[in-house]
Amino acid sequence: MSKSPFPAPSVRDGLPNLSAAHFAAPSVEAVEASRAVPIPHPPRFLILYGSLRDRSFSRFLAYEAARLLEAMGGEVRIYDADGLPLPDDTTADHPKVQELRTLSVWSEGQVWVSPERHGALTGVMKSQIDWLPLSEGSLRPTQGRTLAVMQVSGGSQSFNAVNALRVLGRWMRMITIPNQSSVPMAYKEFDEAGRMKPGPLYDRVVDVCEELMKFTLLTRGRADYLVDRYSERKERDPDRLAGVAADIGFARPSRPGA
Repeated sequence: MSKSPFPAPSVRDGLPNLSAAHFAAPSVEAVEASRAVPIPHPPRFLILYGSLRDRSFSRFLAYEAARLLEAMGGEVRIYDADGLPLPDDTTADHPKVQELRTLSVWSEGQVWVSPERHGALTGVMKSQIDWLPLSEGSLRPTQGRTLAVMQVSGGSQSFNAVNALRVLGRWMRMITIPNQSSVPMAYKEFDEAGRMKPGPLYDRVVDVCEELMKFTLLTRGRADYLVDRYSERKERDPDRLAGVAADIGFARPSRPGA
């Protein structure tokens, strides 16, 4: 075996670009300390679905998820997007927008269920997500929350919608669980009452809800620690903020000894 001409990297090489004042190595002790106070209420879940049809299979699937999460000890709210305006068509003080944002802040985990339309998620689903900001003052409606994604299709099985929802979940800084559900030919999988029929596809939905509950129990109360970032700690530093203000002309840097 030939020897590499390059020396192996080591922390002994030094980290000249790192700000030691803002660097904090993750540890088991820090994780345990991040949730020192027990949380008395049941895990809270918000469910969004992406269709306004009277016979909506995404709504039926959302309802099945709600029943399962309640059976596992969760508290569930389902948002009805009927009446929600298009993003940028009105201001954020619209009652339906405020309802959605309040529920998202309330939640500790979420389930997003969309039909697949033209190879992607629906506009109804995307509008709900687009009305959720990354931050609203000191509130972060989605950051640090767990997320499960599901989809229904009218034809053969596809994963286009759940893949798109995963991208959105990561963008919204959510903890998106590994498992997911895709229900093909959904018109065959639900009875006239809107209940999902027994079988492997239903079993997968149970798996997803079970995994979502586990991840939520493991991470709730620890979101502030889990999403705390080195770069953001630097940005919040008063000295850094003052320096940025000086650079762009909003303030003058203080003189030593002043």
